[in-house]
Amino acid sequence: MRISINANRCQPSPMRKFHPYAQEAKRQGKKIYHLNIGQPDLPTPRAYFDAVKNFDPATLEYEASPGMPVLIDAIRRYYQTLDVYLDPRDILITTGGSEALLLTLLSILDPYTEVIIPEPYYPNYTTFVNAAGGFIRALPTNPWEGYRYADRERIESLITPNTRAILITNPGNPTGVVLSQDEMRMIADIAKKHGLFLICDEVYREFCYDDKFGVPTMAKYRDIDENLVIIDSVSKRFSACGARVGCVVTRNQELQQALVKFCQSRLSVATIDQLGAAALYDIDPQFFRESKAEYRRRRDTVVSCLRQIPGVVVEEPMGAFYVMASLPVDNSDKFQRWLLEKFNDHGDTVMFAPGAPFYETPGKGINEVRIAYVLKQQDLERAMDVLARGISVYQKQVMHVMPAPSEK
Repeated sequence: MRISINANRCQPSPMRKFHPYAQEAKRQGKKIYHLNIGQPDLPTPRAYFDAVKNFDPATLEYEASPGMPVLIDAIRRYYQTLDVYLDPRDILITTGGSEALLLTLLSILDPYTEVIIPEPYYPNYTTFVNAAGGFIRALPTNPWEGYRYADRERIESLITPNTRAILITNPGNPTGVVLSQDEMRMIADIAKKHGLFLICDEVYREFCYDDKFGVPTMAKYRDIDENLVIIDSVSKRFSACGARVGCVVTRNQELQQALVKFCQSRLSVATIDQLGAAALYDIDPQFFRESKAEYRRRRDTVVSCLRQIPGVVVEEPMGAFYVMASLPVDNSDKFQRWLLEKFNDHGDTVMFAPGAPFYETPGKGINEVRIAYVLKQQDLERAMDVLARGISVYQKQVMHVMPAPSEK
């Protein structure tokens, strides 16, 4: 018996691969500050739980495969606030944004076809592309340029006869990069010119920290209706990761028909989660303003602390709730394991997501990390102190170098 080639091409999640070491560290009495996974700590709006509590049918039945009409209508109303007007058929409800992307890739990729993705990128993209039999053509970036990638010449140089799509995250995970309107328009033009699908993962669109960006969405560009696929979710927007409700938004009717086949094959998304998610779209918009203000404060704290650590390279992220940083260590994967197994500062240690799995290009991201600023202010400050102390001790004990003195 054999495991499939596609399954063997997949790698463990960098956000979860150190879970066994974390469990052992906790068993030893260590406190771990979790900066490794994008699980918001802000309270989920009560509207979700109230909707679920008030749901009392005689029989819990399957819902329609494309999604519950009440949820589709709620999402349509939400997009109208962004000046985007959708038909009900343009929205297909999925089990989280992850299934939305997986079904999209299964619908558009054939074996050995390619997707262009700016790196670093969310590592689960690799899993989804592999599952669909495709390959990633990485669009390189680097921390010294702030991970910006919207360059026409660089993007078009990667297009081959096997290219089916460009996949971007805006705002970016893990980099926090937010595209300007000119950059969005340029990427849309490239997709249109070359007849490519443009897949836009926009689950963080509410979290842009400069007002000039507004609430960005590619869905405003009606001339790319046939090319565009939006991946969306309630997880980050409403601090409701456990609800597992997302959607695909596309006006391409041929793609809609393909997606519906996959939706029918898995019958339906959970009825109760859809009901709760529909209620979330009716909450007071003040929730978003307060959430964004809180994440902005946390971003400022993390970036300020990182810039005080000698040898760290970090750019201020403009969106989402992650920061990608280059650390003065030889290998961030090895450093993370050491932090869990060998180090503590007064009983405390810290977790992050090592950077290499966020890259397709071998050898890149070896000393980079993704930090999710999803803890309250006091805990973030302590976590940054522990990280700084850990870097200093690791450099002495493992790398056998004397750290550079801090600038005063």
